[in-house]
Amino acid sequence: MTIYDLKPKFQALLRPIVNNLHAKGITPNQVTWAALILSIVTGGIVAMTQGATWTLLLIPFVMFVRMALNAIDGILAKEHDMMSDEGAMLNELGDVVSDAALYLPLAFIAGVSPVLVVLFVVVGLLTEVAGILGAVIGGVRRYDGPMGKSDRAFVVGLLALLIGLGLTPDWWSDGLLLISIGLGVLTVFNRAKKGLVA
Repeated sequence: MTIYDLKPKFQALLRPIVNNLHAKGITPNQVTWAALILSIVTGGIVAMTQGATWTLLLIPFVMFVRMALNAIDGILAKEHDMMSDEGAMLNELGDVVSDAALYLPLAFIAGVSPVLVVLFVVVGLLTEVAGILGAVIGGVRRYDGPMGKSDRAFVVGLLALLIGLGLTPDWWSDGLLLISIGLGVLTVFNRAKKGLVA
């Protein structure tokens, strides 16, 4: 069970927006680029300000918008006959670049372990590679948990929110990252194992 399992309900809420965007000629790739640029700009601001309070409180909102944009580009592609190899490539690369751009700047926050932040990002990258490999070897793209893309976004959003509200990073932030890293490693094994079976 992961937050990803809520995706169908989230997509249903976004479908009217998607239909409106399609009517205006917006393509899935344009939406993907918007999500990527939003992530890079936000991450850059967090890094430059070394985690100023207002930037940390911005992260949960940006995470939600990015998650919506990621869902919108998928619905546009699948339900409006705009799927393409270019779009699939951009979608996968955009996700991992966006993750790195948004998450790595947390290492600049005083009290947050830079090593754990980097490990969190690296393990997250490995989970996505493991998911893609399922399709590469002839199966399907794997989205198994327990620490998928949406779950990582929730962890980072929660971490940023708590610090932004004034909670000093300490054992709890290290613990949250360590647990997430452990769950990420488990996710890599789950996706690899089920990808081989599939």
